[in-house]
Amino acid sequence: MRLVVGRIGRAHGIRGEVAVEVRTDDPAARFVAGVRLLTDPESAGPLTIAAARRHAGRLLVRFDSVSDRTDAENLRGVTLLVDSADIGLLDDPNQFHDHELIGLTVVTGGGEKVGTVDDILHNAQDVLVVKDPSGREVLIPFVRDLVPQVDTAAGRLVIDPPPGLLDLGR
Repeated sequence: MRLVVGRIGRAHGIRGEVAVEVRTDDPAARFVAGVRLLTDPESAGPLTIAAARRHAGRLLVRFDSVSDRTDAENLRGVTLLVDSADIGLLDDPNQFHDHELIGLTVVTGGGEKVGTVDDILHNAQDVLVVKDPSGREVLIPFVRDLVPQVDTAAGRLVIDPPPGLLDLGR
């Protein structure tokens, strides 16, 4: 699975730097010299970072294959991607990257299939967006009391919903 980590904006200066709109939780790991990023469209890359720095609240990046402003301007709008397989696991066994949860089968403690994790919303409280077999969305707060077991290796997540939670929105 490919994950978006940034989007290239306008060129900065005459030596090929570009402003990057960061879309990752760990820019310090994703935007360092030597990192190779995939691109969308694929024809624009892959791109290897030569240097990255902060300037006036923006991230400026220079790529090995980009040497002047014209080349940099041609990259405007390109999406920067990484393969999810290249992202390591978190140190805390109770924390997960979104891509580890999306696609997991959701079942109740009694074994009843609820659906599949389709998305994760990050608001005041993380919320799992689960699509049931009919395509209806069920929102489940991602807290230990409601989600006592996450088994990414088995591809499933066990929930203990309070009465009525799965009936909301019907």
